[in-house]
Amino acid sequence: MLFATASIGQNTSENQKINRKGSMYFYWGWNWEKYSKSDINFSGSNYNFTLYNMIANDRPSKFDFDTYFNPTRLTIPQYNFRLGYFLNEHYNFSIGIDHMKYVMLPLQSVGIKGNINNGTSFDGKYSGENIQLTENFLKFEHTDGLNYANVEFRRFDEVYNYKNIKFNITDGIGIGMLIPRTNTTLMNNPRYDQFHLAGFGIGAVVGVNIELYKYFFIQSEFKTGFINMPDIRTTSSTSDKASQHFFFYQINALFGARFNIPCPDNKEN
Repeated sequence: MLFATASIGQNTSENQKINRKGSMYFYWGWNWEKYSKSDINFSGSNYNFTLYNMIANDRPSKFDFDTYFNPTRLTIPQYNFRLGYFLNEHYNFSIGIDHMKYVMLPLQSVGIKGNINNGTSFDGKYSGENIQLTENFLKFEHTDGLNYANVEFRRFDEVYNYKNIKFNITDGIGIGMLIPRTNTTLMNNPRYDQFHLAGFGIGAVVGVNIELYKYFFIQSEFKTGFINMPDIRTTSSTSDKASQHFFFYQINALFGARFNIPCPDNKEN
């Protein structure tokens, strides 16, 4: 989803047509999220309960040049990376990762149903009453992170062309898997924080692309999608897990480049 070639009122002597078929692109950038409320089920050998309408937020890193642009620290902020290939002038296929962060709002009160029988002060049967999510009961974060590895199919169209600056729009759909590193402390269990394949996601994206001097670009995107994770690890025991699903809304700020793959059909006029 990067560059295309369709002109609107352009002077072809000043604005060269670009052949994107067979070329590749990559981008890097950062994201900001909003999440819908989520019901989360926690189950294990001595408990099975559901928390209702839990609120969670993202956690973008505070901006400073070293955090966002130091090559050794690039994966600390919420980031997006994508590598794509143009099948023809308008359509491209890409793989990428959206490194999001999902943080349960602490001390919120939520409904709870189910039972707990693990020898803690939280033992009992619950039938919908509210419980406060204190740190000694639950800490729940996908902070390293909510990793959405996905493939996307996108369309790309040029809408305006002025000399060495081209304005384009892009949109597409995608599907992928969730590999979160979930930071969890559940009741009297030790903190757990390991990567695990937890589920899948689907999404749709629309964006505005500004191409600079043929090969470089900046891009802004809005992405929305649905995430379903039926197998979230919560403790070191494989019998303990959580499950949840929710919608996400993402704003991306990106920069990248396109490059040509030498082949007879890939010549730029």
